[in-house]
Amino acid sequence: MTNRENNTRGWRELFRNFMRSYTGLTVIIVAAILLQGISAIQYYYTRSLLADELEKRAESEITTKAIIVKNALNMAENSLSGHIWYMKRNIAYPDSMYDIAERVLRSHPNLLGCGIAFRPDFYPEKGRLFEPYVFRKQGSRGEVELVRKQISGQGHDYTDMPFYKVTLKRNAPFWSYPYFNDPTESRIVTYCRPIHGADNDIVGVFGLDIDVSWLGDTLNYRHIYPSSYDFLLTKTGQLIAGPKQKTKNDEMQHIIRLINDSTVNKSLSNSGRSTVFPFEDSKGDKGLVIYATFKGNPKWQIAVVCYDKEVYAKLRKMRLYIGILMLVGLLMLGLIISRFAKNNRKLQKVNMEKERIGSELRIATNIQKEMVPKTFPPYPERDDIDIFGMLVPAREVGGDLFDFFLRDEKLFFCIGDVSGKGVPSAIVMAVIHTMFRMASSHDSNPAHIMHTINEQSCEGNESNIFVTLFVGVLDLPTGRLRYCNAGHDVPVIVGRGPLPAKANLPVGLFNDFAYEMQETTLDGDTTLFLYTDGLTEAKNIQHKMFGVQRVTDILNGSVSLKPVALLEKMKCEVRAFVEDAEQSDDLTMLAIHYAPVVHDLLLDEQLTIRNDVHEVTRFSSFIKEITERIGIEKSLARQLRLAVEEAVVNVIDYAYPADTEGDILVKIMSDGTALRFQIIDSGVPFDPTAKEKADTTLSVEDRSIGGLGILLVRELMDTINYERSEGKNILTLIKRIPTDGTH
Repeated sequence: MTNRENNTRGWRELFRNFMRSYTGLTVIIVAAILLQGISAIQYYYTRSLLADELEKRAESEITTKAIIVKNALNMAENSLSGHIWYMKRNIAYPDSMYDIAERVLRSHPNLLGCGIAFRPDFYPEKGRLFEPYVFRKQGSRGEVELVRKQISGQGHDYTDMPFYKVTLKRNAPFWSYPYFNDPTESRIVTYCRPIHGADNDIVGVFGLDIDVSWLGDTLNYRHIYPSSYDFLLTKTGQLIAGPKQKTKNDEMQHIIRLINDSTVNKSLSNSGRSTVFPFEDSKGDKGLVIYATFKGNPKWQIAVVCYDKEVYAKLRKMRLYIGILMLVGLLMLGLIISRFAKNNRKLQKVNMEKERIGSELRIATNIQKEMVPKTFPPYPERDDIDIFGMLVPAREVGGDLFDFFLRDEKLFFCIGDVSGKGVPSAIVMAVIHTMFRMASSHDSNPAHIMHTINEQSCEGNESNIFVTLFVGVLDLPTGRLRYCNAGHDVPVIVGRGPLPAKANLPVGLFNDFAYEMQETTLDGDTTLFLYTDGLTEAKNIQHKMFGVQRVTDILNGSVSLKPVALLEKMKCEVRAFVEDAEQSDDLTMLAIHYAPVVHDLLLDEQLTIRNDVHEVTRFSSFIKEITERIGIEKSLARQLRLAVEEAVVNVIDYAYPADTEGDILVKIMSDGTALRFQIIDSGVPFDPTAKEKADTTLSVEDRSIGGLGILLVRELMDTINYERSEGKNILTLIKRIPTDGTH
């Protein structure tokens, strides 16, 4: 054997001895590398998901605020368009043009001025140039007055000005680029529209000036993140409106330069799609800009700015915690390895098996704890409902479940019992809970919800595991309770007896079973008690059951108790009954106390309109008069009008089929803390709250009709509720009245 072979053999033996001596250290190093790799992959994909979610939220915000801006511009355009016919009718009277301009100016609060530039020598008696102009001027006492003026002359030849030339060249309406009004330093844009004579030739240009400075506050009244902000640009990148803070303005100017220099922006400037690109400000903070160009005219751009330090703040914190936990875990791993390295193989296998079983039980326990509500009271801001629930599994995990949540002023709740016990039942319980949440997110009919859960539970159910389930939907404004029972123990109205409920079949047995919905009305100060059979079948050491009669007697003596006290009393009674006997089944209870609060009305007005879009103008005036009368802040009043008008237009479009006439009753009520709008019609059943929200990631052509309207109403209102009662659709919109002047 050569010296080279001896050296190679020696190195191999040395490596083997090292590995045998430092096996634990090797395992720790390998584990650390794997955990770091997993952490890096998790961080990368989580960051990608957060970025995708940010883009969706930003696009939703852009869409909503673009609608608000476009509506404001459309109102200005309509103010002018609505007076064209009147101007043509009186075109033979040049002095009447001042009256027309003044009428346009009075029709919109944000208009600063309105004028008409006529073709040279159109009125010989007025000279070669005639441009009657009416504008708002603040008097010495702060009052606003309208001033009439003929502004053309030797120093003001409008025929050489861009607005006049462009309008004549385009022969179409257009919005000018923004400019500053010297006396007020307000940012102004002008809307110009050609005026055609009897022979269809252009006889002048009708224009109005609008102050767009208020758009900055409108765009920035609500953000995705605290440091985020929005701004508005022209097609060429000129600033129209943005945040008022000077620090943000400096950052914004830097971002505007990036947008104007962006080749992506040039390629997508007319596509209507949003554009996303990263940036870094002067302080070194990185972020994302999401912006898009308006469809139609004007071709303005709206942008949202978000900083990475806020978008990924929780992710970075989570990564730090994971790193600390990894370090602690590795240290514990080293201790475990050093302690048990000397044990024999059999003991290692036993310990590994115990660890595996314990891990499964911990996971299952955590699943069950996370599935059921654990924060009580769940809605401390509400006075009309009080809820308390508890789940005590017979083993580490169980198959019982209960859940509840609020949507559109409706309380959705359920309670169920999965056949069997242990980990399989806990897994089924988690699946049923998820299906209940998904089905209830877009449907308010308990029978439909139960049918969806049953249909999905039957798929691949080779073990024939079934679930007894009770689903209820309580309309909080009216007390109307709709419910569906799938073989579960019948809930009890405390002090009055069991709720009339048909049994139906448990879910998971037959996918074609037709579940039946029932309904009743809960009176004020009523408690509904729901439970699983672990309550009535609890056994003592003599194997006697707790029984339905004991439950009934306890409930009859607990009418005045709140839900938490009621359930604690019931739990104590069960413990006293079973004594030292082992718990044989999961014990789950849920109590819902319904006590609607009735406030004295300070405002109760109503208006009936026909299902005609032309009635919306009269309806808008009605709302405006009421909001002005009760002193609602102007910006909030505009939001209220916009939301309620959108809801009324939805009723006109969907509740009454084509060529069908009908009335729409609008009630406006207030108790001093909130405004309540009720829109009542006798049309076909139409639930706007069940309509899916518009997917703002799709193009306008691919979106479903009506989704954006409901999205806008939900954005502007605090709550929205729909009920069908006595052949009528009743849509209720509620907006809390701010007490500090903000909204």
